[in-house]
Amino acid sequence: MSALVLLENDQLRVVVDPMVGGTIRSVEHHGLGFSVLGKVPWKAETTPLDPTTVKDEALWLSRYSGGWSVLFPNGGDACTFQGVFHGFHGEASVAPWDMQMDDRAITLRRRFQTVPVELTREIQLEGDLLLIRETARATGPAPATVMWGHQPSFGSDLLDGPVEIQSSARGFMSDERYDAPANPLRPGGKGRWPMVPSKAKNALFDLSRPREPLSAMTCLGDFPPKITGGAWVTVRRLDNAVGIVLSWDEAVFPYAWLWFELNGLKDAPWNGQTRLIAIGPNTTWPASGLVNVEEQGGRLLTLTPGKEVTAETRLQVFKPGGAVRGVNPDGRVIG
Repeated sequence: MSALVLLENDQLRVVVDPMVGGTIRSVEHHGLGFSVLGKVPWKAETTPLDPTTVKDEALWLSRYSGGWSVLFPNGGDACTFQGVFHGFHGEASVAPWDMQMDDRAITLRRRFQTVPVELTREIQLEGDLLLIRETARATGPAPATVMWGHQPSFGSDLLDGPVEIQSSARGFMSDERYDAPANPLRPGGKGRWPMVPSKAKNALFDLSRPREPLSAMTCLGDFPPKITGGAWVTVRRLDNAVGIVLSWDEAVFPYAWLWFELNGLKDAPWNGQTRLIAIGPNTTWPASGLVNVEEQGGRLLTLTPGKEVTAETRLQVFKPGGAVRGVNPDGRVIG
């Protein structure tokens, strides 16, 4: 059985599952009465996996409940890298985490089986802001090469109506291998957000106003440094009932995987009944596993013994007053 834990203040209510990937299962704004993380149309398994790696996406989805996962030390396809098997989306996303909790924060910690690394995640609330502060530390005598990122999957009340997506990203890439029937984008297309290359000849597709059905795997990049705006993405319901802004340290996470599943996949387990938009700050692109990234010359993160890498990711849930004009360094929208 899964043992869920609750972190709450007068504005936000957050539920975390430390036994299945330390997943943040829900984020609810008390005043607005809305939940913003999405759910899937199937009942996720909660029994622990042994070993704590999964051979393929189908097994991973059996533990996926929506919500907010952390992807480490692999992201995307399962593979054998440097002699070690890494499961789909990495050990961190499905394994149990050690937990400590007080009245201000939940602290999750795991020392991994697949890499000699310890990752600590502190989840805390500051008003309408959810903060995740993380520290990765290599524990072995040699460097560890990893992929590290997040997959907050938004849905529920946030997607209960048309939305607008805004971002400080200046670059865009669509996955060159992902081409589901409801994908309108040109595989491997590159451009500037939000008008991105479509399959139609010499045409662009506006991803800032996603229309159903839609299934797409893409990536945002070329974020400005924090001193001049930083990395952020917002999702705002067009009726201005609720919005979110996700922001993070672009020096650690220079990419954001942007995944759309808006009633596009008709096969099981999706069955054309899933409405999610995932925004995933990540060290790496493409989202295709350690081996494929290395073969393509992509960026992987090397953790050096004796040195820690820290990162902060911020989520604000707010009531919009129209299009977002910008985001403050503390992670809250301007205006």
